[in-house]
Amino acid sequence: MAVNSKKAAVYVLVVFVLYVIITDPAKAADYVQIGFEGISDAAQAIGDFFTWLADGAQ
Repeated sequence: MAVNSKKAAVYVLVVFVLYVIITDPAKAADYVQIGFEGISDAAQAIGDFFTWLADGAQ
């Protein structure tokens, strides 16, 4: 039952993404840019944390 729920959720998500891309490509591009900025910020924060640990956590 859980596998079917996961499949259904994935299908709904894919349909929604395609709908957004087709109806408003500019808005979809903004969403992608926001997502990549978030990933970049998270990677930068992790890098800063590990640099802080390597420096002796001071």
